[in-house]
Amino acid sequence: MKISRKAHQFIRLQNIIFTVLFVGILGLLAWLSTQYSIQSDWTANSKNSLSAPSLTLLKKLDKPITITAYASENDVLRRQISELIAKYSRYKSDISLTIINPDMRPDQAREEGITTDGELVIRYDGRRESLRQLNEQALSNVLQRLANSEQRWVVFLTGHGERSPSGQANFDFNVFADELKNKGINSQSINLVNTPTIPNNTSLLVIANPQVNLLNGENAIIKDYLSAGRPLLLLTEPNQATHVRPILETLGISVLPGIVVDASTQMFGIDDPTFALVTQYSSHPSTQHLQTMSLFPGAAGLTATNSGQYSAEPLFATLERSWTETGDIEGNIQFNSNTEERKGPITIAYALSNTSNKQQRIAVLGDADFLSNSFLGNGANLDLGISLIQWLNHDDSLIDIPAKTATDTTLQIDKTWSLIFGLGFLFVLPILFIVTGIVIWLKRKKY
Repeated sequence: MKISRKAHQFIRLQNIIFTVLFVGILGLLAWLSTQYSIQSDWTANSKNSLSAPSLTLLKKLDKPITITAYASENDVLRRQISELIAKYSRYKSDISLTIINPDMRPDQAREEGITTDGELVIRYDGRRESLRQLNEQALSNVLQRLANSEQRWVVFLTGHGERSPSGQANFDFNVFADELKNKGINSQSINLVNTPTIPNNTSLLVIANPQVNLLNGENAIIKDYLSAGRPLLLLTEPNQATHVRPILETLGISVLPGIVVDASTQMFGIDDPTFALVTQYSSHPSTQHLQTMSLFPGAAGLTATNSGQYSAEPLFATLERSWTETGDIEGNIQFNSNTEERKGPITIAYALSNTSNKQQRIAVLGDADFLSNSFLGNGANLDLGISLIQWLNHDDSLIDIPAKTATDTTLQIDKTWSLIFGLGFLFVLPILFIVTGIVIWLKRKKY
């Protein structure tokens, strides 16, 4: 069929219009891609997307979030940080991330209190908190704590020679208090003689190894505090439990005579046998994540009656080779079964719960030195101390995000099906292709 000149021109015009429209649509799509983004998570169980609790939290945060990551030139670590923050940035555009090499800016890292590679410093609405765990649950919990305008105060009892959160001496807790501040937890001291009441904004009361007996009135104030279902961290030392005996009796905790010793610590380069080592922890929420050993200089053994108002759960104990030494720590010491001494493992920490108020949390430890300025940096001492404070403050229950795992897509093939598949790929399919080709060739040959 002969195409007229007019029809030919019309077809050419159609082609030109189609080309212009096609190019224009491509250009429009390219421009839209710079203005808008669409993402879809096709992974099983949406494991690369934020959970519903985190999305609900982000909707409540109406102010910008600034995140500074202190990470070395480690591509894997930096990619992990960027991918985690990107999950949040998809739903909140005013999240900024800055990655700084702490080796290049040691002054800034030291000022921020950075201790681990990959640590994050998150700022929101004038408040800050550091984060070492790179996962959704930890970051969402930090954001929720920062969004909470209520100030949480860890209050340290004073007036009896206790460890001070502001003291610079080796036995004080100044370094630990600074670490708590980095976590968004403020600390202050209180003398119940000068202020005969515990403030309502006290999130946790800490009694850290008094050197003299508490007054009867002070014991009464603390017992009223406990009766109200409020949390307590009690730290004592060997041969000093008499100073807090009324409180221990209320809690149903007894302190064993003597001091925990482990003469075999010399293999770790420790000459003092009164340095107790803890290498295993219970499955309690405050200790289940700890993997490194902790060091407890001069610890006391504890026992619990588990009767009355409080029930106790052991948090950790010393090694089997340890014991409670009631004699002098000199010369060749050894366990004496004919005395009050007890052979290890020795429990030196308990977590207590109120049988009538399950929300109340209490922890009693037979050592205060592990949080002191001198020994806080040993092993997992710092992580243990912070975990205890966070558990006592109920920080573990802020957001509970279950781990996202892909569904099991494994294909189990027995020997029979393996043989069928093997024969099929080796013989059946090739024969099928050959037969199909021959049939097509014969049909074409007819035409």
